[in-house]
This record gives sequence, structure tokens and C-alpha cells, in this order.
Amino acid sequence: MLPQDPVILLSYINTQLRDNYSDLEKLCDGLDIGSDDLQAAIDRLSGIGYSYDADSNQFK
Repeated sequence: MLPQDPVILLSYINTQLRDNYSDLEKLCDGLDIGSDDLQAAIDRLSGIGYSYDADSNQFK
């Protein structure tokens, strides 16, 4: 289960991407995150002004 607080979610996902996964697809597979949960997380992060940058593999 992903954190619900957007700031904690940002930290958690970026740490996972940096330390363990080379892209969002691998993160979803590795953490067993479904497409609905991923979209909800992206929406929460978008709500605080962050979007995924594939080149740097992080939300910024």
C-alpha cells in the first residue's frame, strides 16, 4: 500500500525509483501496484505540482 500523504508519497516513490527501479513500470511490477493505484498516486503528486520525468526517473 502506498502512502496517502502526497509529500510522503513523493519521498517514498522517488527513493524507490532511485534505489531499486529503473522506471515506473518496474516499480509497479516490483511493488505489485495496479494501474488504478498508480494513477491515483500520479494524481496525488500532480496535485502538489509534481510529474514524472522519465529522463531522470523521478517525480519533480
